Amino acid sequence: MSTDSNRRDFLKVTAAAGAALGLGVPGAAHALSPRPSANRAPAGQARTLLILGGTGFIGPYQVRSALAQGLEVTIFNRGSRPGMFEGVEELVGDRNGDFESLRGRTWDVVIDNSTARPDWVTSIGEFLRDSVGYFYYVSSRSAYASHSTVPMTSAVPSYTYETAGVDRATADITRLPYGLAKAESEREAMRIFPDRHGIFRPGLIIGPDDPTDRFTYWPVRIHRGGEVLSPGDGTDPVQIIDVRDLGDFMALSSDRGHTGIFNLVGPATPRPMAELLYGIRAVTTAETTFTWVPREFLAERGVRPYAEMPVWRPPTPGSEGFARFDLSNEVAHGMTFRSLADTTQATLDFHFSRTPERQAEMRPGLPAEREAEILREWHASR
Repeated sequence: MSTDSNRRDFLKVTAAAGAALGLGVPGAAHALSPRPSANRAPAGQARTLLILGGTGFIGPYQVRSALAQGLEVTIFNRGSRPGMFEGVEELVGDRNGDFESLRGRTWDVVIDNSTARPDWVTSIGEFLRDSVGYFYYVSSRSAYASHSTVPMTSAVPSYTYETAGVDRATADITRLPYGLAKAESEREAMRIFPDRHGIFRPGLIIGPDDPTDRFTYWPVRIHRGGEVLSPGDGTDPVQIIDVRDLGDFMALSSDRGHTGIFNLVGPATPRPMAELLYGIRAVTTAETTFTWVPREFLAERGVRPYAEMPVWRPPTPGSEGFARFDLSNEVAHGMTFRSLADTTQATLDFHFSRTPERQAEMRPGLPAEREAEILREWHASR
């Protein structure tokens, strides 16, 4: 029998056993040969992982975690940052259809880090259908059209053309609203790999190398010291995800052959906004006080949650479960969470490693002058 025939037979067995595992069939974990997709590979037999991308923000942490997990890693991208990783095979191509470097190859797992293009998921998924055991798509909690359920749990994507108010017949699939695009991408992954998909829905991804500054604003602001404008009353819940925890869980899933839908946020018990800010302050030596300003007062002055006040998003009708995800399924599958102190220190170390010009360019959050102005107005109103 040819090598290609052996591979095709292996992939068929992988898919069948994955479906059996999902149904709880006894002995299913032992049905795979030669490389068990639901268990760690036998000693000395590393599993193979293809990462689409791998050189942006989350990709390098997936690569490092996978290598630490003992996986053999290949990355596929346009070759703009060659040589980032020692011991990693690099294949050059393009998500827009140049897949030639992937032709004739097989992997146990592929991780798709594409942003929000369902057509990209369709094209690469169809190309790799018979070449990979499992297809893992990095989606977003934005795939939920509503966060009204408390607590939130893993579920099929609820965003549809109808809930998004988009006409399917005339819509440009390359320019869909973000949540709808993620949900449609998930559906394509599920359609092409019905029993062999993993959908990973991170929330706000934070930590070292984050280019958005959405979490970085708070460690940097608190490190500066003084009176810190703090949003709401401190009780609004927060769930976020350290990029290293995301990478670790996806590497673990690749090693064990996890399937299904996973919400990648943390910690398992949502922390209040006050706990977040006080926890960050504990890492610094700055003399800092927090002044909590009601959301109504902030709204009157055009201060927006998640923008001028990063991370914070107070509950509104239909969003009560936004930061109240039930993570019992994820924890049962091995998800772990770094301490807030670890994330804060790593974020500060990263920030102060940047150029002075970039350090001064904090993208979200309130400029110092505007923060001081609002604080003066708040104190004067009392």
